[in-house]
Amino acid sequence: MQDDELERIKQRKLAELMKKMSGTKGGSVTYAPSEPVTLTDENFDGFISSNKLVVVDFWAEWCAPCRMLAPVIEELAKEYAGKIIFGKLNVDENPTTAAKFGIMSIPTLIVFKNGQPVDVIIGAMPKKQIEARLNRYT
Repeated sequence: MQDDELERIKQRKLAELMKKMSGTKGGSVTYAPSEPVTLTDENFDGFISSNKLVVVDFWAEWCAPCRMLAPVIEELAKEYAGKIIFGKLNVDENPTTAAKFGIMSIPTLIVFKNGQPVDVIIGAMPKKQIEARLNRYT
């Protein structure tokens, strides 16, 4: 019971922080970072539900394909700032969220629209192929 209450407080505080960062007073959050946001088990749900279109990169430090994909994700975050928000979740440090989404292979990208997963991209692939998939949702 206390864990649920703490989670609600964390989610509310995250939403408040995001509103402050976007400069909005009420209304929709227009949080538009130009680099991937570090996600954790604690902030994941609030982040996903507070943003219209999110791509989460599930990765690990030891994963060579993940390291190959990292610069592509950073480029996409810059190019799509204001349209898509990118997040990175280290599966070794955040096993609860990785398990929740059944992550069995990394890198895995999950596209969330209005808080719901709408697409999954497994494995490192060229930027153009990722963009083609993402453009379906912008």
